[in-house]
Amino acid sequence: MEMPKVQRRYCKFCRKHTEQTVRREKATKQRRTLAWTERQKKRTKSGYGNPGKFGKKPAGQKPTTRVDLRYKCKECGKEQVIGRGFRVKRFELVG
Repeated sequence: MEMPKVQRRYCKFCRKHTEQTVRREKATKQRRTLAWTERQKKRTKSGYGNPGKFGKKPAGQKPTTRVDLRYKCKECGKEQVIGRGFRVKRFELVG
């Protein structure tokens, strides 16, 4: 999928249509170090014995990656994320 680097979009901060530059953000891994399942996993994996339900290997990679786009207004300089992103096999910014 190809998308132009500069688009005219509505800026909710300026409250008008402005030119905005598009930037692709890399997805970050969620940090759940204090979550109950993560603490349980750490407990069962330490020491000897079977790790139980955490001993299974993950199923594998998904065929596509989720694209997260950031739009930066050229007038006010503020950046906004629109939507939750979408899955696409190939993504390219052109122009």
